[in-house]
Amino acid sequence: MRRWILIVMAICLWSGWLTVEASPQSESLTLERCVSIALEKNPLIHSSQQLVEASLARVHQAKAWDQPSLDIDSDLQPRLMDLKRSGESYLGFSQNLPFPGKRSLRGKIASKEVAEVRFDVELLKLDIILQVKQAFFDLLLAQEKYAYAEQDLNLAKDFLNKARLKHEAGGVAQVEVLRARVEASKAANSLQSASNGKILARARLNFLMARKKYDPLEVAGNLKRIILDLSPDDLKAKALIFRPEIGRINASMEKESLKKDLGSLGYWPDFNLGLSRHRLEGQKTTWDFTFSIPIPLFFWQPQKGEIAEARAMLLSLQKDHEHLKNTILLEVEEAALSALTAGRQIRLFEEEILTQAEEVYNMMLFSYQEGEIGGIELIEARRTLIEARKSYADALCNYSVALAVLERSVGRPIEGGTHD
Repeated sequence: MRRWILIVMAICLWSGWLTVEASPQSESLTLERCVSIALEKNPLIHSSQQLVEASLARVHQAKAWDQPSLDIDSDLQPRLMDLKRSGESYLGFSQNLPFPGKRSLRGKIASKEVAEVRFDVELLKLDIILQVKQAFFDLLLAQEKYAYAEQDLNLAKDFLNKARLKHEAGGVAQVEVLRARVEASKAANSLQSASNGKILARARLNFLMARKKYDPLEVAGNLKRIILDLSPDDLKAKALIFRPEIGRINASMEKESLKKDLGSLGYWPDFNLGLSRHRLEGQKTTWDFTFSIPIPLFFWQPQKGEIAEARAMLLSLQKDHEHLKNTILLEVEEAALSALTAGRQIRLFEEEILTQAEEVYNMMLFSYQEGEIGGIELIEARRTLIEARKSYADALCNYSVALAVLERSVGRPIEGGTHD
């Protein structure tokens, strides 16, 4: 029976009736593509966009007119609710009208609230972009460390083979082979730990892009140093222009100033207009016009209420604005110094540490093969080489993250730059 099933499947495949779909290849994503997906799919971005829509709706509410009133008055009814035979009746409409300028100011205040929400959205985007960049660089670092862990395991296996050969030739004791086995076991454990690090880094990047944590994900890119002209004064000037927090607090101050103007208009009352038809039994139908206006006897209320509140809020925001500027300038300076320090550390690795670690390891390997040193010295040289490579990868990652933090502190990407 099994033979006939295989024959039928072979015929179907040959004739094209049965097709086997290949597993889809996972897309290799660049940093720019990861940022684009996060800004498009991240639920916090979607939520913030709805907040913008809600604030726009409040603009229409603030500028809306009061609903008119339908006024019906039926007097002198012979029986309850006998409207047709009432001796006197009124039928008309009335409309409440705000004092000129109030409605316009309310709309402007609501528009400033829209600006506040939009600046909050821009700030959220900056935070998400920074998180995506950090996760992207962490994944690149995890991949680098995995590659170094593989190299370490290969070197440990090579050392174990050499120790076995020397033991068989009577050159070293059995303890040397045992030590080599222990080192190979440690290297295998380090490789497994590096593999786990890749899985977690990939899961975090997937999470920020609103994907399933363990979806297949490949990233395109590598850790490298980008040479930029990091002028702190120029970066500080840009930050005071482009940071969303500055724009938001400026919009808030303008809003409170408008509220103060609206409070001043509170001295001028709104008024009500009405027009109705008056019918009196036995008399000619007439029309009534009404105009009502409140008397501002309690004139001190706006001064102690809306105006006082707006004035206090404006003074508070001015102090916050001054503090925010100082905070931003400090953030930019710290981020620029961190990037410069990380760049200097990379140069130190490239010009001295990596070259020296490789030379020492090769020298120790040759000496071990010649029987001049024992396995302990070679093991230490190998560890030093691997740690130097891992530390170099850490330095490259720290530099990339420092640049991302610097761009976040400025509020926009830093233009220019070449790869070293």
